[in-house]
Amino acid sequence: MTEGARTSTRDIARAAVRAELSQVAFELFRRDGFDKVTVNDLAAAAGVSRSTFLRYFGTKEDAVLGAVEAQGEQVADALRARPADEDDWTALRRALDAVIEPYHHDPAAALATTRLVMGTPALCTRQREKQNSWRPALAGALAERTDPPRTLSLAVEVKAMAALDCLNLALDHWTTSDGRLDLVDLLDEAFAALTGR
Repeated sequence: MTEGARTSTRDIARAAVRAELSQVAFELFRRDGFDKVTVNDLAAAAGVSRSTFLRYFGTKEDAVLGAVEAQGEQVADALRARPADEDDWTALRRALDAVIEPYHHDPAAALATTRLVMGTPALCTRQREKQNSWRPALAGALAERTDPPRTLSLAVEVKAMAALDCLNLALDHWTTSDGRLDLVDLLDEAFAALTGR
């Protein structure tokens, strides 16, 4: 077995364990409430030691929001892949499809997770912090789209941050509607309001 194959197998196994621990945590949070559940409770429910749980998730917030950090790089990659002649707002809007696609695969699970996050101040704050950390990558990807690349200006950073605000507002409205409204339409509407289209 090559080193690459071993690493890949290890990564797959680690991702599977993370997914299982995350699912156990989510169910416990939904049943008992986020604030009442401790890391010890999570470890016991998952049948692992506290130290094992903490090796996969540094905090109980991360058990719910672990995927959020990786999404920033996914959006930045999607933004870099957009056609060079596309305007910034269209490119940003289309790049956010990388984040909202999972909402189409399992809307009920996505709605339950979004409700948990929005209804728990600690999770909501942590999610916004994680999303805020996407801004430099998005702004950098936006600046790189032109030939020659633009400098990383205030205007580019404002566009990146505004796109994230559009995403959050669309998610807020989608959750308030109990998932009845179409998330894609809401995100399109948010961008249209921002850009005057």
